[in-house]
Amino acid sequence: MSNRSDNASALLLGAVIGAGLGILFAPHKGSVTREKIKDGFDDLKDQATDRFNSFEEDAMEKYTETKEDLKGTIENLISKTSYKAEETITFLEEKLVELKKQNAKLQR
Repeated sequence: MSNRSDNASALLLGAVIGAGLGILFAPHKGSVTREKIKDGFDDLKDQATDRFNSFEEDAMEKYTETKEDLKGTIENLISKTSYKAEETITFLEEKLVELKKQNAKLQR
């Protein structure tokens, strides 16, 4: 992710520098140059907005995936716990039957 961010930053910086140099060396009137600068900043703003929206979508997707994975893990854990609880109850019931038999022998 960091490498992708570094590449995007380098590309954006290159675009800004290239646009700036192109504007500085272009033989246009001031109003045309200002319009080009404004358009350049508008393009940068649009790119930044697009990148933010893309990042937001990726983050929401990861959040949803993680949430679903966690939900599945919890459901699995509850199911296993319930199964183990049932085994424990059955074991205790069997022991109770044995203890009742022993107690009945002792009461004779």
